[in-house]
Amino acid sequence: MSNFWSNVFTLNHFSSLIDILVVWFITYELIILLRGTKAVQLFRGIIVIAVIKILSVLLGLGTVSWMVDQVINWGFIAIIVIFQPEIRRGLEHLGRGSLLWHTKNQNEETEQMIEGLDQAIQYMSKRRIGALITIQMETGLEDYIETGIELDAHVSGALLINTFIPNTPLHDGAVIIRDHRIAVAAAYLPLSQSTMIPKELGTRHRAAVGISEVTDALTIVISEETGEVSITKDNELLRGMTQTDYMKFLRDQLIEKQQINHNIFTLIGSWLSNISKNGRGN
Repeated sequence: MSNFWSNVFTLNHFSSLIDILVVWFITYELIILLRGTKAVQLFRGIIVIAVIKILSVLLGLGTVSWMVDQVINWGFIAIIVIFQPEIRRGLEHLGRGSLLWHTKNQNEETEQMIEGLDQAIQYMSKRRIGALITIQMETGLEDYIETGIELDAHVSGALLINTFIPNTPLHDGAVIIRDHRIAVAAAYLPLSQSTMIPKELGTRHRAAVGISEVTDALTIVISEETGEVSITKDNELLRGMTQTDYMKFLRDQLIEKQQINHNIFTLIGSWLSNISKNGRGN
């Protein structure tokens, strides 16, 4: 048995394991960056080209194979041009350290963001000011962010309240929050065509449900008619939420999941450390 473990926990095996985990992590982050953007369709096009290349070789289609080779040869430059927004966004995430696991500071930022949201929700709900606030989770919202007016501002109750004051330039549309900051205001979200949405609900609620149908975003809606607070997530509409209800929901979704991710990466790090120690011991 000792010989077995000594053969398993070798330096080469440990290096291969690290190599696999790094590739897996990078691939996962790339998928997250591409989800919810136009790059998904472009990526599918690349897969189609690869399939055509394989079939042309198998079927002996020389001309088709040559044409695909030319596309592939120049494809690297084309990818840089086409995927420029996603590449820039990925480098910005890397520079901010958001590709690393969550830290205590991020949880503190999230708590401050939730408090700002609570201040705005309480003010607007009591005065029946309609609002639509979408928080990006893992799925990218670049296609929808492009439709709004850029703010790139810290999340605060005062700013959110001023944004949705009626008859102001930014009140119509959605505020999108990304990485604890207000990315844009007056953004357009896809409207749901579901017949399950009550008829008394308006465009804001249909937009909130619509974005939850195509992404994992969390969206807060304040009714202009009743002041009712609703939240949509994963194609589910939660209506009539009290302050206690939505505060618990926001913390569960935005803070506890971060802590779970942090614990998972900590566990993996400890496990790899133990493997390394066992390998050196044997």
